Amino acid sequence: MLIAAILRAKGPEVVSVPPEATVARLLTELARHNIGAIVVATGDGTLVGIVSERDVVRHLERRGPELLTAPVSDIMTSDVVTCTAEDSVEEVSEHMTTRRFRHVPVVSDGRLAGIVSIGDLVKSRLSVLEDDRAQLEAYIHGS
Repeated sequence: MLIAAILRAKGPEVVSVPPEATVARLLTELARHNIGAIVVATGDGTLVGIVSERDVVRHLERRGPELLTAPVSDIMTSDVVTCTAEDSVEEVSEHMTTRRFRHVPVVSDGRLAGIVSIGDLVKSRLSVLEDDRAQLEAYIHGS
């Protein structure tokens, strides 16, 4: 299965903030959308970073409450691992597991096209397994 199939099912919407947004605004967006990471992008959709809940917690522990007024660019990961819609779910899952992150932005022609989470990938893989099981049962029962 390809990442494109996941994007078709969940849609291309990506919550993002500009690099100059405050960490407080980032937290508001995480809570409002009930998500674990936010893409940092310019107004034209150019990906410049990503920030996860874990990033905020690590920096908050070091810097204290004044972190809330700092720009997101201070804490974002700028060397973002991305994928394309043509990448396989298995390949992206392996990268996420090996490198220990839970969100991967999807890019197309250098622009943000979506985002997938480890939950999205697990859900798609379970769906494939369920389809395979149903086909095997149908074959065994002669349907």
